[in-house]
Amino acid sequence: MNCPVCNLEAIEEASFCHHCGARLGEGRPEPTPRQRLQAAVGNNSDEELPERELWQGSYSKLGMIGSWLSAAVFSVAMLLLAALASFSGRAWLISLSLIVLVWVALVIRLLYLQLSRHYYLTSQKFSHERGLLWRETDRIEAIDIDDVSFSQGPVERMLGVGSIRIMSSDQSHPAMDLPGIENVRAVASLIDEVRRQERRKRGLYVESV
Repeated sequence: MNCPVCNLEAIEEASFCHHCGARLGEGRPEPTPRQRLQAAVGNNSDEELPERELWQGSYSKLGMIGSWLSAAVFSVAMLLLAALASFSGRAWLISLSLIVLVWVALVIRLLYLQLSRHYYLTSQKFSHERGLLWRETDRIEAIDIDDVSFSQGPVERMLGVGSIRIMSSDQSHPAMDLPGIENVRAVASLIDEVRRQERRKRGLYVESV
């Protein structure tokens, strides 16, 4: 800025002109921490991307692979037992009925899990919807997620399916288990990456205070 008396360039934050000594004003006050934070957020507002959905999923049929294998072993064992024991017609009917009941129960359970569990990951939070008729939604902000891990059995590892466990500082849901996730390794890495990005972003804001 220029001095209003001598019209020479003066130091911007000075109270007096260093050329003629004329008073320039009270000088620029030191901004408060709140003002610095608001300025930092404002400077980054143009770079902020709107919240966007990155992934969604539900319970996978591969998540019940252990149950399917157990049902298959049970079915074969029942048929072999019926053949070796020379079951009568009524005994065969009972054996077949048991086999059908086991498979029908597994199919009903799978349909229930697929219809009642839904997962959503956005650039800012993770949501887990549960329930069929009455639905409950649990949300965890990405900044509150502390750790993301996953587990797989031997067969699940070959199929790329598994369970994800999210640990967070959220008081209502400190631990969240997500069974039956396909491409479990990639999904867990994506959740962890969103967590890291949100924490890096928050770190920039905190440093500016």
